[in-house]
Amino acid sequence: MEYKSDIEIARAASKRPIQEIGAKLGIDSDDLLPYGHDKAKVSQRLIDSVQDRDDGKLILVTAINPTPAGEGKTTTTVGLGDGLNAIGKKAAICIREASLGPCFGMKGGAAGGGYAQVVPMEDMNLHFTGDFHAITSAHNLLSAMIDNHIYWGNELEIDIRRVAWRRVLDMNDRALRQITASLGGVANGFPREAGFDITVASEVMAILCLARNLEDLQKRLGDIIVAYRRDRSPVYCRDIKADGAMTVLLKDAMQPNLVQTLENNPAFVHGGPFANIAHGCNSVTATTTALKLADYVVTEAGFGADLGAEKFMNIKCRKAGLAPSVVVVVATVRAMKMNGGVAKADLGAENVEAVQKGCANLGRHIENVKGFGVPVVVAINHFVTDTDAEVQAVKDYVATQGSEAILCKHWALGSEGTKELATRVAEIADKGEANFSPIYPDDMSLFEKIETIAKRIYRADEVLADGKIRDQLKQWEEQGYGNLPICMAKTQYSFTTDPTRRGAPTGHSVPVREVRLSAGAGFVVVICGEIMTMPGLPRVPSAESIMLNAEGQIEGLF
Repeated sequence: MEYKSDIEIARAASKRPIQEIGAKLGIDSDDLLPYGHDKAKVSQRLIDSVQDRDDGKLILVTAINPTPAGEGKTTTTVGLGDGLNAIGKKAAICIREASLGPCFGMKGGAAGGGYAQVVPMEDMNLHFTGDFHAITSAHNLLSAMIDNHIYWGNELEIDIRRVAWRRVLDMNDRALRQITASLGGVANGFPREAGFDITVASEVMAILCLARNLEDLQKRLGDIIVAYRRDRSPVYCRDIKADGAMTVLLKDAMQPNLVQTLENNPAFVHGGPFANIAHGCNSVTATTTALKLADYVVTEAGFGADLGAEKFMNIKCRKAGLAPSVVVVVATVRAMKMNGGVAKADLGAENVEAVQKGCANLGRHIENVKGFGVPVVVAINHFVTDTDAEVQAVKDYVATQGSEAILCKHWALGSEGTKELATRVAEIADKGEANFSPIYPDDMSLFEKIETIAKRIYRADEVLADGKIRDQLKQWEEQGYGNLPICMAKTQYSFTTDPTRRGAPTGHSVPVREVRLSAGAGFVVVICGEIMTMPGLPRVPSAESIMLNAEGQIEGLF
């Protein structure tokens, strides 16, 4: 079979007008706000009008810890959505928007792959409908208004040493991690230390993805703590009077984007918090709306189940009243071999023993997800180098864990390669046997919540946090924030905070470097190990090979 790149396949797609895609879900063309012919935003009127309907079944797609071999979580999400439609189910998918940072850094794209993609692929990976630009602008408007308030007399008595609000940029730019602002004399304000995070780590991003409507959005924006006074009392965004203007900037960005798969099935693509430094899920608005319009909704959570699925369950589901019916854990034979100690260059050779050894990582994720009371199916994302014996080794192992593994060939075959998975997932969802609950209660102390995640999900022996961090957590509890869930910021490559430790390690510690209160989003961010909230570009960034060809088409996006 002739090999085609993802972008070649996407470019050759037979797309249908977005109004036809909306009609599959019963969305009238008047309730679609088109951005060109192949993408649109769903109106708030439509969102409001379907709230009284019953929900469809929610299916979460997660994965093992990512490896350089690639797991294909988004590809599997798209393939499963197409597969459900192919067996006669009314299904939609919900995924996140792509950040420009990884597109031009290491990843190169986030719209699926092969014959299981969402299109228009180039638009989705670049500016799309402008949501990320709106989030960046709203965030930095608040930054500007904080410094402006200080410049014009500082009526709120902000301690400029304790401004907690950093700026953001949707690009990997390590030079901006820590900066000094307002240099240059009196006219430029009061010099202070500051810094940038990537837009997907912005609290505004998290708020947009957790808010129910514009009213809830503005309230959450107003709840953001931007700074502290000398007496350590908090200063809120609403004190700066920025929440109204920020809401105006985010008005259109709040509405979910509707696009289509290569097989012309509906896909909601909205929001994009990273899972290693934020909560890693698409917007609550998109998911809840899709559940009112479709009988089955397939959504994904970023990176491995130790990050994305944990936050999906403990943060998103808790806050939005959602409950998944079944979880699909994506694994590949290649990744099993890497977890079993095989180098990337040697992955093409059959090695059943390494597959068996590497399955411990998969087993840990299966056990963790089951701990939330939800049944698990493993999707083996097929690669052409996989041998029958290696695939069988994964199936046999998963059977010992009380689950089943199904081979999926959606990358090469589209929905034809996921019909078996779709049939089984629908059967499990329809049985209604899930008994979902988060793994910690609201009223547990913040530090105990951190320990619960570290011990139950990461299998750590202890959490290492100095007195300053523990005192900060206690202070937030005294201020009424003790009932918030935890958002762990940790490397995605390992259960530990060491990205080189693959497999299913035990007997390790989780060092906490910093804690941040996201009062508007409604969670406490716990930064562990060496994780950065502003990534840097790799030695050879993807940007070096992204360009326009002679026909004016984009090359280099995977």
